[in-house]
Amino acid sequence: MSMKNFLVLIFILSLTSCEYLNVKKTSSEAILQEELQTFNWNEVDEYPSFSKCETSISKAERTLCFQQTITKNIIDYLLSEHIVVTQDIKDTIMLHFRVTKNGELLLLQSKIDSLTTQEIPNIKQLLNKSLDTLPKIFPAIKRGQHVTTEFKLPIVIHVN
Repeated sequence: MSMKNFLVLIFILSLTSCEYLNVKKTSSEAILQEELQTFNWNEVDEYPSFSKCETSISKAERTLCFQQTITKNIIDYLLSEHIVVTQDIKDTIMLHFRVTKNGELLLLQSKIDSLTTQEIPNIKQLLNKSLDTLPKIFPAIKRGQHVTTEFKLPIVIHVN
């Protein structure tokens, strides 16, 4: 074997066995996808809010203010409708909401007792209309970005 062949063989071996040439290319999209998988989307830095809740100091107080504002708005709206029933109703309705990253509040699902549905057949429409009267919602924030969030809220309805 000549010296030239020997050097070519050494060069080829060094190229195939060297890990330095195995450079992993990462694009910004791959980094973003990896980051999105590590996010805990159930935890946000700031929950959705109304302007009147912004004066609350802690995150828990702002969350409570947000939930109380929605609850009060729904109850007030239902009271203004002067609902007439033949049987007394005391029901806890579980509402499942989504606040989009644009600040839109959507009622995704509602668990309503059959007696309540029987006595107030248009209860779902009334609930949706009550949401139209809410003030502007500021969406949740995660790492400085507006994000879509979902939450459940119980509403106690008492009609006699």
